[in-house]
Amino acid sequence: MTHEEKRAWILGIGAIASYAVYLVVVLGRTGGRPLAEVPYVAPLLWTIGVSIVAGIVASILAAVISRDGESDQRDREIGRFGDHVGHSFVVVGAVAALLLAVIRAPHFWIANAVYLAFTLSAILGSVARIFAYRRGFQPW
Repeated sequence: MTHEEKRAWILGIGAIASYAVYLVVVLGRTGGRPLAEVPYVAPLLWTIGVSIVAGIVASILAAVISRDGESDQRDREIGRFGDHVGHSFVVVGAVAALLLAVIRAPHFWIANAVYLAFTLSAILGSVARIFAYRRGFQPW
């Protein structure tokens, strides 16, 4: 397994774990009130920050332990492919956030639409990269 494939696994698992933690924390704070009134900003920022730091540390540890060589052309093309596939959810999330803002939805829903879009983007991009490494990749 190349270092880039390990990074894809780390990113995908990290995105799933951090979003799951965020959901557990936010849903645990409802206490009978509407979801849009739950304090979400601190858990949102903390889960994003911890996820970024954990992903960096895990990638560094994976690089140190495996001591793989540099990325080659195939790794770069697979990375680009994963980025293109994952970015589709960023666009969908931006459109959803824009529509929510237009209808004057509470900030809670706008922020969560963007966070969900970034999470799905990371997961889908990672799955595309892993699939390309495992099943083969044919650049067009």
